[in-house]
Amino acid sequence: QVQLVESGGGSVQAGGSLRLSCAASGYTASSGWMAWFRQAPGKEREGIAVIDRDGRTTYTESVKGRFTITKDSAKTTLDLQMSNLQPEDTAMYFCAAGALAVGPAAASLLLRRPSVFPHWGQGTQVTVSS
Repeated sequence: QVQLVESGGGSVQAGGSLRLSCAASGYTASSGWMAWFRQAPGKEREGIAVIDRDGRTTYTESVKGRFTITKDSAKTTLDLQMSNLQPEDTAMYFCAAGALAVGPAAASLLLRRPSVFPHWGQGTQVTVSS
């Protein structure tokens, strides 16, 4: 049984940094795409970063240059380094895994289609104050 457990959320002031981690059990990070999504109250779940089995990454425009998604060498954890956080980054952040997609449009598709990911963590809250 696949389990994803996020950690590292918290409250920071604007301009601050946080590092989120997602520990995967029953799953090997090289098996497929992994991703970070976020959901703010009253809004749809938003894809912010995806990483394929070879470590190639794609980001949504609003976090480019500020967020970095990585997998560890043992390929059992997924991290999200977030810097220069802004109040609009406030949301519940979710780790997702297991999507199988190919083709040049796969990354952008996965950012828009959270339903493609079969495995999800419970989420970790990030709150950024101005």
